[in-house]
Amino acid sequence: MRHSFAATLSFAFLLTSCADMPKEPVPTVAHVDLARFMGDWYVIASIPTFLEKHAYNAVESYRLDSDGTIATTFTFHKGSFDGPLKTMKPRGWVRDASNAVWGMQFIWPIKAEYLIAHLDDDYSATIIARSARDYVWIMARKPELAPGEYEALVADVGKMGYDTAKLQRVPQRWP
Repeated sequence: MRHSFAATLSFAFLLTSCADMPKEPVPTVAHVDLARFMGDWYVIASIPTFLEKHAYNAVESYRLDSDGTIATTFTFHKGSFDGPLKTMKPRGWVRDASNAVWGMQFIWPIKAEYLIAHLDDDYSATIIARSARDYVWIMARKPELAPGEYEALVADVGKMGYDTAKLQRVPQRWP
């Protein structure tokens, strides 16, 4: 799938905007074992970017490359489970010793902040946040979470300073 240059550029500018950035940074987890974090993550809910609105079966996949960067593939169906498959391939890199602060680049030279703000001990669920509190992603290793587990993650998103009313569930249906 190919996005127009203007759409990709607009997406990158949205991700890097700092308007209304709170004074307090989003806390991140103390340490991320990158090898364990790699692989597929189902997007359970998000405050989506404009490109992700109406996403179905959204999956974010990470692979650690030999140069230390993170090959990322984000796929989803637009508008329905049978909608057109959309794919984005940003490049990520670790920005601190905890491995919880990343940069993501969708188009050169624009870079976006990517914070691993929550990670279950067993690496089964995570929350990816941004200091601007504009976008957030709740992701899991499986396409569904138990209601109590989901509610606890939503509460965590609220504690980070997000308006949880803006969270949208991402429909997931797999064979």
